[in-house]
Amino acid sequence: MAATEPQREWSEEQLKNDDLPKKDIIKYLQDHGSESFLAEHKLQGNIKNVAKTAKKDQLIAAYNELFQNKRFKGIDTIAKVTEQVKNVKLDEDAPQKSKPEEIVDEGPPKYKKAILKKGDRVTFPKKGNTVHCWYTGSLENGTVFDTNISTSLKKKKMGKPLSFKVGLGKVIRGWDEGILTMTKGEKACLEIESEWAYGRKGQPDAKIPPNANLIFEVELVDIE
Repeated sequence: MAATEPQREWSEEQLKNDDLPKKDIIKYLQDHGSESFLAEHKLQGNIKNVAKTAKKDQLIAAYNELFQNKRFKGIDTIAKVTEQVKNVKLDEDAPQKSKPEEIVDEGPPKYKKAILKKGDRVTFPKKGNTVHCWYTGSLENGTVFDTNISTSLKKKKMGKPLSFKVGLGKVIRGWDEGILTMTKGEKACLEIESEWAYGRKGQPDAKIPPNANLIFEVELVDIE
């Protein structure tokens, strides 16, 4: 079933107004854009991190393209199904060929998990739940590239955990897959292979090199 087309949230004048923060535009695009659209415009992942590298005029252009080309959530799936139907018609005279909808075995998970502190062992997040996490990300050599935990006691009290909807591609796949195995209150170490992290390109702005395996200490503090 096709996704309902969202309404425009802001006019062109409102988009250009300095009172509208980049984070609001990024959140709207992540909520309504298709996976390929977000990947193409480098809008995937933590909103705070995306906002650091994205320019507002680029976000405005992406916002306008979203509506011009109707690249909303669900469109990717529809496009794939349409392509598969075409392939079936082309292959009607060649029944020996593999069906386009064959399930591909991806092999074992591309991350390892070690529990550092047990959770309640009962409350697991489900796909689409909002989870709240403290985290520290580092390279294999121990270099920390990102964290939302402050060493200052005062700042730590004022800090907020990272919140996102799990299992929907809002974060790297290693996080999505790993956090779904955790329970409320659990702290774990996730060693994530590059394929389920930032892949061949890495994240130069975040000082993550290409093909880097990453290590995250994640504490799942709450689930909604």
